[in-house]
This record gives sequence, C-alpha cells and structure tokens, in this order.
Amino acid sequence: MRKLTNEELNRKSIQEFKSSGKSPFLIVLDNVRSLNNIGSIFRSADAFLVEAVWLCGITATPPHREIQKSALGATESVDWKYYESAAGAVRELKEKGYTIVSVEQTDGSVPLDRFIPDPGRKYALVFGHEIKGVSDEVVGLTDLCVEIPQYGTKHSFNVAVSAGIVLWELAGRTRIG
Repeated sequence: MRKLTNEELNRKSIQEFKSSGKSPFLIVLDNVRSLNNIGSIFRSADAFLVEAVWLCGITATPPHREIQKSALGATESVDWKYYESAAGAVRELKEKGYTIVSVEQTDGSVPLDRFIPDPGRKYALVFGHEIKGVSDEVVGLTDLCVEIPQYGTKHSFNVAVSAGIVLWELAGRTRIG
C-alpha cells in the first residue's frame, strides 16, 4: 500500500469545480466567530460540491489570512455571499424555494441518521455560533432541525466538525460526486 500522489487524486481545477453539478446543499453560517472554522467549512463545502456558503453577522469573509490557512484555496472554488443578518439570508432562501435545515439541538430536532433529503429539493444547512448555536430567530424560521446523535458528556461538536459530519452523511444519501 502507498499514498497516492496529488496527480493521482484527479482533483478538479477551480474552473472544473465551478462548472460541475453541485449538491442540493447551500451552507449558512450564523455568526461563526472562528476564522479557522470558517476556512475549514469552506474546505468541506469544496469537498462535497456545495453550491455556496453564505456568511452572516459576525462571520468574517475572505480574503483573510486566517481563513485561508484552513481553507487552502477553497474560498476561490466555492461561491460565497455576505449578509448582515442570518435571518434575512434565510428569508431570501425560503423565497427561492430552499428548505431550511438548522443543525441544532431542539425539542423537535430529528437525529441526523433519520433525516432523508427529498430528491429534487434544495436545502440550506444552517450552522451557528460556536457557543450560542443557531440564533433563536433563525430557529424560528427553520423548516426542520437536525442534530448529530452524541453519547458522551459534552453533547456538542466544533462547528467545522459538525459541518463535515453533516455533509458526509448527506452526501451518501444524495449520491454527490
């Protein structure tokens, strides 16, 4: 066994990425404060052919050295927009026909392993602030909340880890790539 070289990985160029079919997912970041988390989420968005990342509130925007350190260029491949308000972004997405799915622990949340996306639908996946989570206002606008089942004492993941888990799980159900 040996590691594959970069050439053997058949990575898409930025132009090929831009012209590729995308997954039915768009990511909304609701006041994510860590620049490293933002960059990591861009990298996961690139890996799973996410349509775009919408950055809201205090979430920093590219170009930024600290975002780039973890994004490794994914801010160039993945489209992004900035919105002052996550609620405003979510309202716009609802008008465009997206189903809003907040990744949050609520009294009515569905375990991630039981959420099956409907074919032909587009989903906006909302991830929130590292401590406060998705804002109450955005949760109130959400069509569905999903949570990642956890069994330890903390019952929380880093937001970038959560995004990676959710995208991986849903990619398998929607046959991305």
